[in-house]
Amino acid sequence: MAAALAAAVVSVLALTSGAAQAQTIEYVALGDSYASGVGTRSYLDDGSGCSRSAAAYPSLIAEELGADLDFAACAGAKTGDVLNNQLGALSASTDLVTITVGGNDTGWAGVVQRCAYPYPWTCDAQIDAAEAFIRNQLPAKLHAVYDAIESAAPNAEVVVLGYPRLFNGEQCNAITRISPGEQSQLNAAADLLATTVGTVAGSHGFDYVDVRDAFEGHAVCDDTEWVNGISYPIAESYHPNTAGQRDGYFALLNALV
Repeated sequence: MAAALAAAVVSVLALTSGAAQAQTIEYVALGDSYASGVGTRSYLDDGSGCSRSAAAYPSLIAEELGADLDFAACAGAKTGDVLNNQLGALSASTDLVTITVGGNDTGWAGVVQRCAYPYPWTCDAQIDAAEAFIRNQLPAKLHAVYDAIESAAPNAEVVVLGYPRLFNGEQCNAITRISPGEQSQLNAAADLLATTVGTVAGSHGFDYVDVRDAFEGHAVCDDTEWVNGISYPIAESYHPNTAGQRDGYFALLNALV
């Protein structure tokens, strides 16, 4: 529970006039659009262009913990963007770091877009290329990010959150026409991404939150969707909505920390 982390990192520093002074939890949220909250349709007016949301799991867990949040996650971020642009707030005093990253490195959005094209276009080659990237190149990129986090925030609890499967095999949107077979292939690629991220995170001793089971029954075309289907603006598509962030990502993270 959230109280567990609070109990672990909030300690009595001094007594002033007989009152205990507690340390604030220093929390840094890193990653891509799944961490920033794209899909929730409501964003902070912070001038960043990163589509950060008060409904995203970093905002929700910070509120739950009463933490001081540095919200660095940004829509469109790849592993290199995290390395170059998001690590500035990390320090020896950082207590908690969360991160979701790696999906954009694979070109995932372009793969799904290609699968949405009508017959005779197919996306087999694009899925194969994404899976080859996940197997052969993504682990090194994740290791580089995780190494940098360990170095910059040596005392932090680091939690890596993964990605859900998006589809349930049904075709409920005539615009996209992603076939059941293509949906199965995309889900298999999502499984490969999730297990790869989890394996690399585990090798660093980080906690890994695998969200796939939680999102089961809440995919695109399910009765209660936690993931947007094709949406307008288009950037909202195939991202967790407010329920996905709250009942999926936040609930699992809250149970862990």
